[in-house]
Amino acid sequence: MRILSSNLKTEIGKEVEVSGWVNSRRDHGGLIFIDLRDHQGIIQLVITPDTKDAFSAAEGLRDEFVISAKGTVRERAPELRNSNVETGDIEIIVENLHLINKSDPLPVNTHDEGDMSGEDLRLKYRYLDLRRPSMQKMLQRRAEYYRIIRQYMDEHDFIEITTPILANSSPEGARDFLVPSRIHPGEFYALPQAPQQFKQLLMVGGVPRYYQIAPCFRDEDPRADRLYGDFYQLDCEMSFVDDGEVVRQTVEPLIKKLVTEFAGKELLSEEVPRISYRESMEKYGTDKPDLRYGLELIDLTDVLKGCEFKVFQTPCVKAICVPGGEQFTRKQIDELTELARKNGAGGLAYIMYEGGNVRSPIAKFLKDEELIKIQELTGAKDGDAVFFGADERNKVNKALGQMRIAFADTLGLKDSQKVALCWIVDFPFYEWDEKNNRLDFGHNPFSMPKGGLQSIRETKNKLDIVADQYDMVLNGLESCSGAVRNYNPEIMYEVFGTLGYSKEYVAERFGGMLNAFKFGAPPHAGCAFGLDRMLMELLDADSIRDVVAFPKNGSGVDLMMGSPSSVDDKQLEEAHLEIIED
Repeated sequence: MRILSSNLKTEIGKEVEVSGWVNSRRDHGGLIFIDLRDHQGIIQLVITPDTKDAFSAAEGLRDEFVISAKGTVRERAPELRNSNVETGDIEIIVENLHLINKSDPLPVNTHDEGDMSGEDLRLKYRYLDLRRPSMQKMLQRRAEYYRIIRQYMDEHDFIEITTPILANSSPEGARDFLVPSRIHPGEFYALPQAPQQFKQLLMVGGVPRYYQIAPCFRDEDPRADRLYGDFYQLDCEMSFVDDGEVVRQTVEPLIKKLVTEFAGKELLSEEVPRISYRESMEKYGTDKPDLRYGLELIDLTDVLKGCEFKVFQTPCVKAICVPGGEQFTRKQIDELTELARKNGAGGLAYIMYEGGNVRSPIAKFLKDEELIKIQELTGAKDGDAVFFGADERNKVNKALGQMRIAFADTLGLKDSQKVALCWIVDFPFYEWDEKNNRLDFGHNPFSMPKGGLQSIRETKNKLDIVADQYDMVLNGLESCSGAVRNYNPEIMYEVFGTLGYSKEYVAERFGGMLNAFKFGAPPHAGCAFGLDRMLMELLDADSIRDVVAFPKNGSGVDLMMGSPSSVDDKQLEEAHLEIIED
């Protein structure tokens, strides 16, 4: 029977059979030593000239050859033990050795030590990259992650149900992947951006609590914390729930368990704060605030209303006090200023507090009482720096929100062993789309507006309407999005009608769900956690691609399988498609 390397400590004095890859081979004249690797670790094989066939076979072995060996497990001499390896105090004296398969020289490094191959090369040969111990550990940890999630959901009476992959187009905020129908010419399926409509229909179908680890497909640009094409989320829904707090309290213990028991990290606060969207934007400049550090935005608009400094003669002036910011070098200030400009700011005005004095290019434009008030409101102390933003309120919040993150990165304020959770609640139901100069949905059109039909009809400024919608943020990453659902056809028609969509349009796009709601739909609510993104943060991975077995690269290309790729004319004909040259 094949023995895994991690189980050999209990087999001393016994004959065992092991198999795996040659991690390294050392020829010491009369003895040959082979470090044999499997997915659990390394064991040293010792081949002596007494075993002629085994010794002869061992002489021809090279790294990454696949072999099996039979022999007796023994303890190593004390002076020969290797404390850096889990099995470093034992070895196998080989009696029989069999070469299973040879290997060409590898194009990528399969060890965690030494020079790391470039990402594109590693993704092209991902099946080899997965041999690295750290990647093997990641795959095992991911499986453990799923086990904990499933166990928790099962214990809380959720039923695991899979939903269709070939579905209809749904407005989730990203482009769909379309699949042409062979048997219905000119018509298309869409790969689901989320199982949103199906899970709501399950609630209509009498399912009390649903969940699935769901594949989702979105044609979005990739980035460090977002995979291209497909990703997985923990999708769940609860029937007879009309308050988002019920959902939040149900799933929150699972995330705490993943943080503390699975990842072994410390929660910054056992009590997870609820922060309104408006408060989050005003205090942190983002709806995804990292609460591991302060650096809150301080409103100085009223204080500097009559200021002589022209830059501050704007609708909104805010500041961030950066403890120890006085230590920033000229180069760092220049880099931060450039970042501010990229985020819509004209520049980056600042005041340094040093030795009881004020050092700043703008100090000469400010009155003594204004300088005193700035220091008082920001709480700046000796050695601190205060950075300003001035413009329209939304622009100031956005620019300083990005600066807040940059300050934390520069000063090393993000403790990777701590996790700060928060719920962002009360999102605006509608938002203004500046690009198209029109009102649009702020988030999810299937959310229930607080106040229901009355709120939609009677609120004059539609931007004031609030959705019963919520996100969980984990160390500045959006890890979950959820809402109380709109299960009333009349409200559904009204929220779309506010944007100029006709009842006919709504019925055509969402007829399946609307028809179902006419037959006694219960109130329901739910949420979905981005499992890949959350795992990346919990395992301290540099990129989300490091926690997925077979990701695409940063350009959305699968270098290993060569996709996307062209197809032949017959396939196009069957799908009723034609390629038109640009």
